[in-house]
This record gives sequence, C-alpha cells and structure tokens, in this order.
Amino acid sequence: MALVTVNVRTDRLELDEAELAWALAALPQGAPVVVMIHGYRFMPGQPGHCPHEHILSLRPTPGVPRAVSWPGQLGLADSAAGLAVAFGWPSRGGLRDCYARAADAGVHLSTLIARLRALAPDRTMDVIAHSLGARVALSALPLLQAGDVGRMILLAGAELRLRARAMLDTPAGRAAEVLNVTSRENVLFDLMLETALTLGLVRSLGRGLPRAPANWTDLHIDRPDTLAALAARGFPVDPPRRRICHWSAYLRPGVFPIYHAVLARRIAPATLRAPRPAPALLPGRRPRSLPTAPA
Repeated sequence: MALVTVNVRTDRLELDEAELAWALAALPQGAPVVVMIHGYRFMPGQPGHCPHEHILSLRPTPGVPRAVSWPGQLGLADSAAGLAVAFGWPSRGGLRDCYARAADAGVHLSTLIARLRALAPDRTMDVIAHSLGARVALSALPLLQAGDVGRMILLAGAELRLRARAMLDTPAGRAAEVLNVTSRENVLFDLMLETALTLGLVRSLGRGLPRAPANWTDLHIDRPDTLAALAARGFPVDPPRRRICHWSAYLRPGVFPIYHAVLARRIAPATLRAPRPAPALLPGRRPRSLPTAPA
C-alpha cells in the first residue's frame, strides 16, 4: 500500500491505526514517510471538494482543475518507494475561521506524527503542505520532539512570519530542514492573508523569511537567477505563465522533481539556497588589487 488516508473530523483524528501499522511494516528499509497536507477550500468527504479525490489522490477525478496527483508526482505510487499519508482537514469557510482551524488541525497532525514515530521510530517523517496547510504543518512543531520531522516543504505558505519564527524556535522546529517555496505569482493571496489577519502590518511566508535560521531555505521560483541555477543542477522549471496564481508551486512544470529529490534525500534543501550577491561598490571606488607575490 502506497497511500493511507487520515482525516480531522471536528475534534478528533480519524485513522485506521492497524492499516497504518501494516503499511509502515511493509516499507523497505530507508523508504520515506511523507505526510501531504492540502490548503484552503477543501473538505474531506464532500463531493467536489474532497482532497482525496483531488491532489492527495493517486488517481484524481478526471477533468477537475488543478487536480495533479501529489503522491504520483512524488514517486510514491509504488509502495517500495515510500508511504504517502494524505492528511485531510476542514478548510472551507471564511479565511479567518479556516486560519484558526488550521492551528487546531496542527494539534491533530502532531498526534499523527507521534503515532507514526511510535510505530516506526527508525523512519524519517517528512511533510509537504500547500497554502494554509503550511500553518497546519508549522503548528504541529511545538508539540513534537526534536527529530520527529525530518524535512518540510512549504508551498506558497499561508502563515505569518512572526508566528512561523515562534514555531521554528522549538526542539522539533530547530531540528527540521524546511524548504519554503515562494513566487510573486502568489502576492495577491499573501496580501489577502496579511490584510485579513493584521491589516497588512505583518508579512506572510509567501514573501520569504528574511534572517531565517540555518535550517530554513527560501526557494523563489519566480526569479530568473533561481531558475537558471536549478536548470544548471538538472532541475529545469518553467518560468511563470501567469501574473497571479496561488497554485504555481505545485502546478508549474518542473517543480515536483525538486520536491521528489529533496524527500528522497538526493539533495539537501540548503543546497538550493540562492547565493548571496557580491557586495556593491561605492560610486567612484575601484576594488583594491592584491599585492603581487615575489617571484
């Protein structure tokens, strides 16, 4: 079995622990366990809005816009490659209500990860999350132990920088490697979140995290220099096709091979960090030449 479904139902976590234990026991040594978390406007079990018929499915409903199979794109369709855990939570309704609900879902996520660790203490538990799913993922960190989460990929994360820093400053947060995928295509949605929650006074993770800790890497997939660097490493990613797109971080051709490589431990998130630009020279100043060594 390559895919296990877990849902948050109001105030409880709905899962089949026997199925989960069987799926973990069937994994080859070293195979990853990846918890996948959807974002805004999904509802498990609701026709037309169920994430398990959409991005969290191995076979999404045909003809549905933006329905690309995350487990399939991550190479988890085969149980020998790893275990995909599809985490559904109620994210329909007003933005402020869903933002609050995402923190509650994070509590349930921490319970799920703790159970996974108890069943398979030697396995790495990773997370990939989009939009408000990033808040779910980060909200679990204060309730977990160091090493409970190995790597975390956040796609157009809908969380405030200030709160993200607090969640990262925990044992689990300091130990996890985080890849934060951003693009200016998401700027309208970043602005909506910032305005709804703080009247625009606090920036969101969708704009990146300045002065981030060493275990955090921003990947700006709208920047030509980033795309050139990725292509040079064997990860060609298409440039932006639209000015506004909340789903670009998983719909843009070429992005999933990066996420697959990160979760498969073929590359480390920190190696994708953009190089720092050379310091600019002051007008009229020339760089000092080095002394010539004696012959």
